[in-house]
Amino acid sequence: MGENLRTPIVCVMGHVDHGKTSLLDKIRGTTIAEREAGLITQHIGATEVPLEIIKRVCGPIFKGDTKVPGLLFIDTPGHRAFTTLRARGGALADLAVLVVDVNEGFQPQTLEAVEILKRFKTPFIVAGNKIDKIPGWNPQPGKPFILSFPQQTGFAQTGLDEKIYVIIGKLYEMGLSSDRYDRVRDFQRNIGILPVSAKTGEGIPDLLMILMGLAQKFLEKDLEYRAVGPGVGTVLEVKEETGLGTTLDVILYDGELNVGDTIVVGSRGDPISTKIRALLKPRPLSEMRSEEKFKQVKRVVAASGIKIAAPSLEGALAGSQIRVATGNIDEVGAAIRSEIDSVRIETESNGVLIKSDTIGSLEALVNELKKENIPIRKADIGDISKRDVAEVKTIKDPLFAVILGFEVDVLPDAKEELSDSDIKLFTNNVIYRIIEDYKKWVAEQKQLLEKKRYETIIKPGRFIIMPDCTFRQSKPAVVGVRVLGGIIKTNLEVMKEDGTIVGIIKGIQENNENISEAKTGKEVAMAIDGPIVGRQIKEGDTLYIDIPEKHAKIAEQELFEAMKIEDKETLIAFMEIKRRGTPFWGK
Repeated sequence: MGENLRTPIVCVMGHVDHGKTSLLDKIRGTTIAEREAGLITQHIGATEVPLEIIKRVCGPIFKGDTKVPGLLFIDTPGHRAFTTLRARGGALADLAVLVVDVNEGFQPQTLEAVEILKRFKTPFIVAGNKIDKIPGWNPQPGKPFILSFPQQTGFAQTGLDEKIYVIIGKLYEMGLSSDRYDRVRDFQRNIGILPVSAKTGEGIPDLLMILMGLAQKFLEKDLEYRAVGPGVGTVLEVKEETGLGTTLDVILYDGELNVGDTIVVGSRGDPISTKIRALLKPRPLSEMRSEEKFKQVKRVVAASGIKIAAPSLEGALAGSQIRVATGNIDEVGAAIRSEIDSVRIETESNGVLIKSDTIGSLEALVNELKKENIPIRKADIGDISKRDVAEVKTIKDPLFAVILGFEVDVLPDAKEELSDSDIKLFTNNVIYRIIEDYKKWVAEQKQLLEKKRYETIIKPGRFIIMPDCTFRQSKPAVVGVRVLGGIIKTNLEVMKEDGTIVGIIKGIQENNENISEAKTGKEVAMAIDGPIVGRQIKEGDTLYIDIPEKHAKIAEQELFEAMKIEDKETLIAFMEIKRRGTPFWGK
C-alpha cells in the first residue's frame, strides 16, 4: 500500500495581497536555493516538493515515519483554482492552506474561501502570514516557528497572540474551532493556525510538516492511486501556445497519460475526443537557458500538472474533467457531459441570468444564489453574448432583468445591445460581492417603486372657508380657504362633514399665481366647480378632500406613522365621516 500513495494536492487560497504567491515562492525558494537541479519539479500550474526536501527544510522538528511521497502545490491564483479544480463531484485539492495576513485579518475573499472549504469538506490549515511586521518581532530566517517564538520578547509574543485570537474568533463565528497549531491536539477537530513569514521563511518548516501529517492522517485511504490505468484529470486552463495551437493545462489526479492515448474532454457542445500529440512539462530551472519553454515527455503519472497538445481542443472547457478512453468513447463522453449539465440550469420561469468562466465557479455561484432564494432563469459558462442579452429582454419582472457575471467579459455585440436596454449588469471577481451588489440594487429599486406608489396615493386634506372671502358665488365658486390639515390638490372632489360630495377643485391660487397644491397652514383662493356659496357651501364650513377607499386604506395602514399630527387628525376625522354608515369602509 505504502508505495502506492500518490502525492497529495494542496491548494493555497486567501485574499489578494495576503501573500499567497510569496508563500509559494518561499516554499520553492527555500528548496531551490540549494541549487540541486531537478529536486523540485516544476509542473504546469503546480510545484512538487518531494519528501527528502521537506525533511531537510524541517530539520530537527521532522518526526515520525511518513508514507506520503511529498506535496503538490497548485499555484494558480487562489479560490479560482479551487472552484475550477473539481474531481468526483468534490474539490480536486486534498488539502488547503488559507493564507491570512495576521495584521489585516479576514477580508471578503478570505470569508469566501472558508465557505468553499466548508462546502467541499476539505481539511485545511491557516497560515497567519507577515509575522515579521509585528511590533518588536525579531526575525529568525528559515527557523521553525516553535523554535523562534520562545526567543521573542514578551511584548512581541503577546502582540502575535492577540492577532491570532482575532482569527480564532472569526473562524468561530463561521462555526469552526481553531487554535495556534502547537496547541492543537486533534487536527481533525480543530484547525491549526500557523504563524509564518513568507518574507523570512520563518514558520515554513512547521507548515510543511503539518501538511505532511494531515496528508498522512486524513488521506491515506484516498491517496492510493493506480500508477497504471486510464488517466483522469481536471482542465485548469485552455491556452493558445505558439507552434502548438490550442493546449490544455491539466492536473492529473489518477492513473497515467501517454502520448497517443485517446482522451475525452468536456466542451460547450458535445464532448471532444482526440489523441494526445504531445505531453509537455516546464523545463527545470537549471535548463532555463534552453530556447524552448517545455520539454516533451512520453508518459506522466498522477498527481501532476501537465500540458497536453492535441488536435481540435478549441471548444474545451476549463474545469471540465478529462479522461483517457480505453473502450467506449461514447460512455466516457456521456459521463463528462452529465457533469457539465448538472451545473448548467435552464428554467422557464422568471429569474436572473448568470454566466461564469468555469464549471466550478458556476456551481459556486448557483449555490450562493440558491442560499439567498434568488431564482435563476439560466446559468451557463462563457462570456456574455448578444443571445444572453436578447433572452433577458424577454423577462417581464424588472428586478430579474439582470445578468450576473463572474470572471467573464461582455462580447462587443452584446455591449451594443446592453447600452440600448434597461438591463442591469453585475460583474465582479468575488462571488458574494456580485450577490451583495445585486441585493442592494433590488432593495433600492423596491424603494423607488414604493416611493412612486406613495406619490400617486391621494392623501387626506381638510380646509375651512374663511369669513368675508367669497370672490364668486358659482360656476365655479371662488372662495378664500385656510388648509387645516393634510394637503389639497386640484382635480380632487370636495366633501362636506355629512359625507356629501359637493364639487371638484378646479384651481388654487396664491398671490394671484396658479399653484397645484397647498399644505397645512396655507391661505389660498380656491375655485370649486359644482356648489353655490350660500346654498351647498357657506363661509365657515369645514370641507374635506374625498379619498378613494383603496388610497384611504393605504394611508391609514402604511403611511399613518410618518404623518404630521394635523394630517393624522384630518385622516381620523375623514375616516369617521366615511364609517358612519359603513363601519368597515377602508379596512
